[in-house]
Amino acid sequence: MDCLRVVLSLIIPPVGVFLQVGFGFHFWLNILLTLIGYIPGLVHAIWIIATR
Repeated sequence: MDCLRVVLSLIIPPVGVFLQVGFGFHFWLNILLTLIGYIPGLVHAIWIIATR
């Protein structure tokens, strides 16, 4: 399941975070980071998936 989350995070980072933590703080933070730039959102998404 983590592989699917990582692949979805490569396409749209907030989707992978949502599948991991739901509508929590990290989801909204990831949306903000993705709006600032794709790379910060992607790094945050991979970090959340890898550490939980």
